[in-house]
This record gives sequence, C-alpha cells and structure tokens, in this order.
Amino acid sequence: MAKLGHKSEHVHTTETPDVSHVRNPDVTHELSDVNVPGILKFVGALVVMTVVVYVLMWLLFGFFSAQEAKKEGAAPPGPMAMTEQESLPAEPRLQAAKGFGVKLENGEWVNLEKREPQAEYRVLREQWDRVLKEGPKDQSGNPIGLPIEQAMQRVVEGQGLPSRPQQGSPREMTDYAIDTPTAASSGRVTEKGKQ
Repeated sequence: MAKLGHKSEHVHTTETPDVSHVRNPDVTHELSDVNVPGILKFVGALVVMTVVVYVLMWLLFGFFSAQEAKKEGAAPPGPMAMTEQESLPAEPRLQAAKGFGVKLENGEWVNLEKREPQAEYRVLREQWDRVLKEGPKDQSGNPIGLPIEQAMQRVVEGQGLPSRPQQGSPREMTDYAIDTPTAASSGRVTEKGKQ
C-alpha cells in the first residue's frame, strides 16, 4: 500500500510501441488504387466508338433524305395541300415577315421580307421619283402625263394651265349661282332662277 501524504513523481508519457515485428499475411497493401493503362484504353475505345456512331448516323440520315426526296419528286402533292402563296397570312402583313412586299403601280412585285423596315419607304420613294422625272404611265408603259420638269417649263413659257372650256355667257353663269344663306333662311340655300 502506498503511504498517505506521499506524492509520486512519476510522469506518464505516451509512446507508440514498435509493431514492425507483427505480420498479417491476409491483409496486404496495394501499390496503386487505379489501373491507369486500363482507364486510358477504355477512354480511347469510347472516343473511337463515338466517332464511328456519329459517322454512321450521318450516313443514315443522308440515305433517308435521299429516299424522301425521291418519294416527293415522284408523287404529286395531295389535293388538300396548300401552295406557298395560300399558306401566307392575309394582307396586310407585318414588315419583314414572310410574304411581305410592295406591288408597284406598273404591277412589279418587290419582295421585302427579312429586310429593314425602311426598305418599303425607299422602294415607294424611288417609284414616286421615277414618276416625277419620267411622267405617269399606264400599266402597259405608255405615258399618260408629262414629267414635272416639262410641265413647269410649259407654264413658264406662257402656255398656261389646262382648264375646262366655259359654256355659256357670264349672265347664264350668274343665273344658276347659289344664294348665300341668311338668318331668315335657317341655313337653307336655293339656286337662283328656281324660286
């Protein structure tokens, strides 16, 4: 028994015991957790197979497209199939939409689909400038009026503006003039000579 009142000066230290002499033949240490050459072979085979599948699919779709083109070329469209013009929405169409365009006065159709919004104004402005310079023309291209420069030149030369021939004398014209409404007429007007 230990004596009371006596303190032990023994300090406890922790040491790792030497276990190098212990051997367990059932448990071994692996030199490598991953088989790198095996993984590289797998990835290489996967890439090659992916490329082969892509090439085969591309050839298969090419074959199907050619086969479908042969079918479409041989058979006429069905009786209920709409033409491209019939499938377009009704007029007026949105600018830059499919089928949008302008029909000029000479009957020419200008396709403006997928163009900037100002294209319509530019086409019409060109037509208006052409009419001013060359004069108005009918559908067959025959002139039906004068260009603006020639018309202004005729006015300057003194030929004057065309007017309707007046019928009758100035007295006859005043006989059929319209009376000015008065307060007494309540806004009703009568022709002179028919009272």
